[in-house]
Amino acid sequence: MNLAMQDTVRELMGKTAIVLVSPKFAENIGSAARTAANMGINQLILVCREIPDREKMLRLATAKAAHLIDNLEHHQELSEALAPFGWVLGTSARQGKKRTTVNSPRQLMGEILPQLKNNRVALLFGPEDRGLANEELRYCNQITTIPTVDFSSLNLAQAVAILCHELHYSVLDAVSRSTFPKAAPKQGDKRELEALFAHVEEALQAIGFFKNGDDDYWMKSIRQFLGRISLKSKEIKIIRGVCRQLLRREAPRSPEKP
Repeated sequence: MNLAMQDTVRELMGKTAIVLVSPKFAENIGSAARTAANMGINQLILVCREIPDREKMLRLATAKAAHLIDNLEHHQELSEALAPFGWVLGTSARQGKKRTTVNSPRQLMGEILPQLKNNRVALLFGPEDRGLANEELRYCNQITTIPTVDFSSLNLAQAVAILCHELHYSVLDAVSRSTFPKAAPKQGDKRELEALFAHVEEALQAIGFFKNGDDDYWMKSIRQFLGRISLKSKEIKIIRGVCRQLLRREAPRSPEKP
């Protein structure tokens, strides 16, 4: 691979960030940072109350990834951490009635690659003991499960390593073969999308769409649909304008004075 191709791979991988929600062990953060640095990912974001012990993180990050530890981004709320991202891939080992069918990381890379040229991408991981909760997965455009033979729960650092490798390999392969897919347009970020979802929910409540307390069920489906079709900022504004008109029409009018 020539230098131009290598620069392209670095540029595309540089659009990606690792986001860790409430990690329990500082050493896992260090290992995740080391993997990220090896694969060309240069941003590490933590969502937790306090930043873990720096020395413990650095011990496993090594000098190779010390810069990620020194420059890690810290947030108290997941919504704040994901606000600037246009595409989020969440990881989950749990299945249940409220979890939709998910694909392996390798199967989903074809959908992530087009996003990398014009959008920032986040790889989202939950804490070691429970993974991502449904409330956290709602921010994701995609959800993936790493296939295993039996015991489904992997160490956090291992899960980060697998996803980073799958993404790096897919980018490297597409660039080297000159088969990189057409770039997806720049889409609205999570901050804009969350404002849209709140507006849609308010409008649907106003027209009586929700019945029997099924708000969460319908909003989950609406989130998945609107998140999957890559709405641009202009399109988000149009939908919010429709919601505003609906809310105006449904707003109770003051009784006319005699």
